[in-house]
Amino acid sequence: MRAAAVSRKTKETEIEASVDLDGTGAAKIQTGIGFFDHMLEQLARHSLIDMAISARGDLHIDQHHTVEDTGIALGQAIRKALGDRAGITRYADALLPMDETLTRVAIDVSGRPFLVFKTSFPREKIGEFDTELVREFFQAFVMNAGMTVHVETLYGENAHHISESCFKGLARALRLAIEQDPRQKGAIPSTKGTLAG
Repeated sequence: MRAAAVSRKTKETEIEASVDLDGTGAAKIQTGIGFFDHMLEQLARHSLIDMAISARGDLHIDQHHTVEDTGIALGQAIRKALGDRAGITRYADALLPMDETLTRVAIDVSGRPFLVFKTSFPREKIGEFDTELVREFFQAFVMNAGMTVHVETLYGENAHHISESCFKGLARALRLAIEQDPRQKGAIPSTKGTLAG
């Protein structure tokens, strides 16, 4: 069973994150940030990864620590659940339309974390959510999941749609990349024989 749980506690946040990579996309998300919860629910639903995330953070300061630390914990949980990554497809991409917006996401479950994020937002906030935190989440997630991820919004005008296309694009690419490939027959998809980084 490809499942794992992570607890992270600092002076700024307390995060509990658990995942089942072979789930149905069920989500139980509570971060105290409504829009962020919505994005994480999209990530779970479209990746078919069951996710339970509980976050308590210093929201009286701002949302930054809660979003970043949730990305760290979720990335660590997925990395742990993947184990040695034997048998996975490894590479995948998605072209995700959201009304007037189109975002491309490509992923390599390589063990080597790297993020390219070519997305900009027409405004600084979506409700009370700072749009700059979308990149902060992706950065924290990628570095701790041990993946190379490229995100590029080709065009878009609505900040909500742009953010949602990024999260859904990540979800769709992640779903494909971590699937077990029957032709791999349990082999690690690397000529090095390891995807440990």
